[in-house]
Amino acid sequence: MHPSNKTTAAAIPTWRLHRWSLAIPLALVATLPLLTSCAPIVVGGVALGGAVLHERRSAQTVLGDEGIELQAIHYYHQNPDISEHSSISVTSYNYEALLTGQAETADVSRRYAEIIARLPNVTKVYNEVEIGPNISLTRKSQDTYLGSRAKLALADIQIPDFDPLRVKVVAENGVIYLMGLVTPEEADAAVEKVRRIPGVVRVVRIFNVINAAATAPPQAS
Repeated sequence: MHPSNKTTAAAIPTWRLHRWSLAIPLALVATLPLLTSCAPIVVGGVALGGAVLHERRSAQTVLGDEGIELQAIHYYHQNPDISEHSSISVTSYNYEALLTGQAETADVSRRYAEIIARLPNVTKVYNEVEIGPNISLTRKSQDTYLGSRAKLALADIQIPDFDPLRVKVVAENGVIYLMGLVTPEEADAAVEKVRRIPGVVRVVRIFNVINAAATAPPQAS
């Protein structure tokens, strides 16, 4: 992994970043009722889907991560000198951004990572972009399959109160990246399950590890 702290870059005017940081989450809120059949949860006047019930992130953080991903897509296509020479995806979890895919040169990868690092709320960037040609459609289909297998494997973890939906799975060129707020025991179990899947080349942990005591329900007095 190649984590980088927020860096300075002259590619984007600051006022545009802040304008999009406000506009995109509002647009996202408008679409949330269409993405879930569950009754919405209202948090601070914002309606969120029932999937938040599975989260250890706050509702605001979930919304913020979605906003980061949408902003990343916007700036990717607004920079053809990057988008026409790469195939990069951004996944945000707990305000940490994971970059995966391929780029023709290290400079293309670096410049896009700098743009992502400057987005509001992003605290860390993991630049896992490979330098080389884009992967084939066949390889992409295989990655989709591996990602599905990984999610099924996580559902088989037998740890009290473990929820596989708290782990985000990203599959790219045979590599499985795991993100989430998990305990040390949950992190180890997730990696062990996923690494045994046929076809998985490598498993990369990008977990935010938390204390098991913090997840325990309060004791009755």
